Amino acid sequence: MPRRSRYTEIAEVLAAEIADQAVGTRVASEHEIAARFCVSRAAARSAVQELEGRYLVRRVRGAGTFVNRPLDYVLSQSRAPSMHQTVREAGGELRTVVREVRTVTIEGVVAERLEREAGSAVHLLTRQSYIDGLLNGWSQEWIPVDMLPELDAAVHAVESLDSILRQMCGVTPVRAWCRVSSVLPDSRVSEGLETENNRPVWLVESLSRDAGSGRAVMCSSTWSRPDSTRIIVELDGPSATA
Repeated sequence: MPRRSRYTEIAEVLAAEIADQAVGTRVASEHEIAARFCVSRAAARSAVQELEGRYLVRRVRGAGTFVNRPLDYVLSQSRAPSMHQTVREAGGELRTVVREVRTVTIEGVVAERLEREAGSAVHLLTRQSYIDGLLNGWSQEWIPVDMLPELDAAVHAVESLDSILRQMCGVTPVRAWCRVSSVLPDSRVSEGLETENNRPVWLVESLSRDAGSGRAVMCSSTWSRPDSTRIIVELDGPSATA
């Protein structure tokens, strides 16, 4: 059997060492690893990249490399379609940052999903999300204007869109359907996620309805880093709102 490469051996040693360390603990730099194991900087870099590929560590621009463990993000019809609640139930803390709120007219797929006529006015909300302080996602959410006229002010006061819809619109959002795929991000998304556009990310597309009336209240597309979240889909069976 061929001997394992030196960088793989180093990665195994480092993986064992960080297994019991807390998420967010700083990992030795490439220079420190190279000196410790008496290898080249290139071999040290390959060892760190091996750990990064296993999602055991995560590089943060301008800050260094840290111990990482993806959080389980559960998608289910039996759970509220709320990012904040889902992350909180998984033991994390979510923070969202509004990047843009604008009114647009819808065509094609978005009009079909919201069951509105082409040309209808909707809010397009673009946000970044952070889990436990680390960048996690980039999302776009479409909400009909006639249902919630003052979205801009609301999302700058309350982070949870699920809470806004419940409190201001008197609806109970439930997930009608969702679709999960692994995609290569375009330049806008890769910039928003601070990742390379040749690295796959999760894309979750979903539609939420009001549990009472059955009308579509929001559709969304969310891209998230796989080193931040592990997407878990629970199949709950047929739904009357699907």
